[in-house]
Amino acid sequence: MSQETGTLTLAAAPIGRVEDASARLRRALADAEIIAAEDTRRLRRLAAELQVELRAKVVSYYDHNERARTGELIAELLAGHDVLVVTDAGMPGVSDPGYRLVAAAVAEDVPVTVLPGPSAVTTALVVSGLPSDRFCFEGFLPRRPGERSRALHRLAGETRTMVFFEAPHRLAATLAAMAEAFGADRPAAVCRELTKTYEEVRRGPLGELADWAAHGVKGEITVVVGGAAEPEGTDDPAELAAAVAALESGGTPRKAAIAEVARRNGLPKRVVYDAVVAGRN
Repeated sequence: MSQETGTLTLAAAPIGRVEDASARLRRALADAEIIAAEDTRRLRRLAAELQVELRAKVVSYYDHNERARTGELIAELLAGHDVLVVTDAGMPGVSDPGYRLVAAAVAEDVPVTVLPGPSAVTTALVVSGLPSDRFCFEGFLPRRPGERSRALHRLAGETRTMVFFEAPHRLAATLAAMAEAFGADRPAAVCRELTKTYEEVRRGPLGELADWAAHGVKGEITVVVGGAAEPEGTDDPAELAAAVAALESGGTPRKAAIAEVARRNGLPKRVVYDAVVAGRN
């Protein structure tokens, strides 16, 4: 690695209150050479609220120019210039631009570091009241109803707590689809406007939350859903074949469905495959 190579820094921005900004973020904004911002206007507003004077070259870095801009930023890094990435809120790379640039920097042996800070994912998780020892982040679900339903059915057996982002105008439909896929009694929490003045956390079964959301919800939304009960496990061929068929009906390819049923029951995939073949005969 050349001694002249710059450093790529991912900086977490407040998800609500500007007071949550760290002292390190203030210094990084003040000292930056180049700042890649998801929204340059929001960046300048944040800097003004933090009473930081930006001396950096500021460039936009968002979904629609991420691919093209990544090459330009890598060139700057290889030329010895440091680059700071800041998205609108939370951590870059988590449902926001950043991953592509990090991957490219790693491929070029460019140093990558992080300024840790607020994250809607972990904030919602810990305030939800649901188990937080094991969880997975699923980001935004597909917008089309059919694709969303298939994605949720593939997650129906997930035993970890699940965290999702959702737009307020799609929340009611998403919660209804979750109730259909996971069961109306599955515990969940809708976290709205986290850390902001009108923060609200609504907890309850998915069916009740779907009814509540049908009246309209505003603001930034994070949904936390409890995982499925741990399966007791079975080696009964008929039950194994039925479990594979249920996953297939939700859109899971057969090979993936067999692997998932094998995982759930602690069995070799060959045993489940044989059960499926036997069930067809």
